[in-house]
Amino acid sequence: MDLRQALQQRVLVADGAMGTLLYGNYGISSAFENLNLTHPDTILRVHQSYIDAGADVIQTNTYAANRLKLTRYDLQKQVTAINQAAVKIAEQARAQADHPVYILGTIGGLAGDTDQTVLQATPAEIAASLTEQLTALLATGKLDGILLETYYELPELLAALKIVRTKTDLPVITNVSMLAPGVLRDGTAFGAALRQLAAAGATVVGANCRLGPYYLAQSFENLAIPANVKLAVYPNSGLPGTDQDGHVVYDGEPSYFEDYAERFRQLGLNLIGGCCGTTPLHTAALVRGLASRSIVGRTGKIAPAQPKPLAQTLGRHAFLQKVATQKTALVELDPPKDFETAKFFKGAQRLKAAGVDGLTLSDNSLATVRIANATIAAELKLGYGITPIVHLTTRDHNLIGLQSEIMGLHSLGIEDILAVTGDPAKLGDFPGATSVGDVRSVELIKLIKQFNSGIGPTGKSLKQATDFRVAGAFNPNAYRTNVSTKSIERKISYGCDYIITQPVFDLANVTALADALTANDIHIPVFVGVMPLVSKRNAEFLHHEVHGIRLPKTVLARMAQAEIDGNERAVGIQIAKELIDGICTRFNGVHIVTPFNRFKTVIELVNYVQAKNLIPTK
Repeated sequence: MDLRQALQQRVLVADGAMGTLLYGNYGISSAFENLNLTHPDTILRVHQSYIDAGADVIQTNTYAANRLKLTRYDLQKQVTAINQAAVKIAEQARAQADHPVYILGTIGGLAGDTDQTVLQATPAEIAASLTEQLTALLATGKLDGILLETYYELPELLAALKIVRTKTDLPVITNVSMLAPGVLRDGTAFGAALRQLAAAGATVVGANCRLGPYYLAQSFENLAIPANVKLAVYPNSGLPGTDQDGHVVYDGEPSYFEDYAERFRQLGLNLIGGCCGTTPLHTAALVRGLASRSIVGRTGKIAPAQPKPLAQTLGRHAFLQKVATQKTALVELDPPKDFETAKFFKGAQRLKAAGVDGLTLSDNSLATVRIANATIAAELKLGYGITPIVHLTTRDHNLIGLQSEIMGLHSLGIEDILAVTGDPAKLGDFPGATSVGDVRSVELIKLIKQFNSGIGPTGKSLKQATDFRVAGAFNPNAYRTNVSTKSIERKISYGCDYIITQPVFDLANVTALADALTANDIHIPVFVGVMPLVSKRNAEFLHHEVHGIRLPKTVLARMAQAEIDGNERAVGIQIAKELIDGICTRFNGVHIVTPFNRFKTVIELVNYVQAKNLIPTK
């Protein structure tokens, strides 16, 4: 009988992990899928071990055997060979089995992968990569079904399922992965996700990875799924740990799986296997733990869907409301490097009195250690009534720390964030420090905006929706007349609300940026950066040593002459005012960077920007 018939008649036991087994038992940490070509006997032994343990269903060693993931090992030209070798090995294992065995061609999800090739891939490239792998697997003619597993993003899985359904009528098992029981990380209820997958053509729907038996069983309890929909579960052996050498290890007892096998059956599961940390011993435990192979029926009653909370509007983001119709000035300050903060806060008070619309606070700019900007922001907001815009870098915070920072900012009532990568760590006080970079700045934007729906990083309710408005950075200095807006468009697609640019010193770049935004029909508030020069040496440093900033020869010459004439400050201010004049002909937003705590200089420029609102329009 084929796989569909088997799923109708009895509960099937699937195999367990491949990658963690190769890593833990064989010490292999390279491209596991390439072993199909270099060490086929090793993969064959793994399959045979699972079959000997009683597995009815095995999956090919092809989880990451796609072009995008294989590129990191320079194996992108081996996609077809690796996938077809995997099917051949699985077929060899089945031929030696003493009971019927079904083979699933495995295709893994991409969301959450930190490799740059994957992160930068377009939807079209992802679709092409999946299609190439799928075509290679199907060409063997030996598969009983396709397994799409470890998908954290429901849209990605639905897109993958759509492609598979255009290529084959074979059974398709679709497994989502959850960070918390009962909910995907975008807040979609587990049951709702499974219903969508079933409606889209999946033969079996379920979950795998991340969670162990306890939480996955909890997720399937009282699940409102039509009775005719088949369910699958592939739990991890438990939570991972590390050994003395820092290697990831799983130590979940196989007997624990034996205890849960019958519970999964009673919950109406049709396909029960294992994921990370599981071994043939866990598979054997599942077989022992099943009191019967008969399928337990379900009622299939569907609860009404609950609407997601909507993101809030601009709310208290006054400067974003103002910039739509008036010239608006933001000022960037670097938090103090030491505990002598009186001058800093006095200067901030002077800026407020001058009518500045908001203060942006850098996050250890140039990788130089300063007081945490969230702490300074809280003091400015709570102690002085000043609107802070906090820079948040992906350089200094891992994914856990970023989310904690976001929650902390909301708790302090701080609602404006500039998401940036941050200057490389090697530039600063501690060149040996590492840059984290768990996510890119665009993904940080998406992460922050998710909190606005009241959904946390695991998909669980936060009991309260945030009201963040997120800025994206842009450097127009790399261009003259042809500005690429692709990075801005991508940031907008991830939820960016406005743009803050690097300081500009050439009005040609301002014009080019404005023209490019108009040509591409991009309408988003833009605050163009202005940094007043304080000396010839300052100008030369910025031009020669700061990445992404170049000064026109005319500006360098003017500052050189100013040094001779002894009026460097005045010339620097005049150049800044000329830039503001040019910016304000095309943009309403100006972002003034404070040089060396020169508050007097910046206040003069803030007044200059605001005076433009008093000039009658013609």
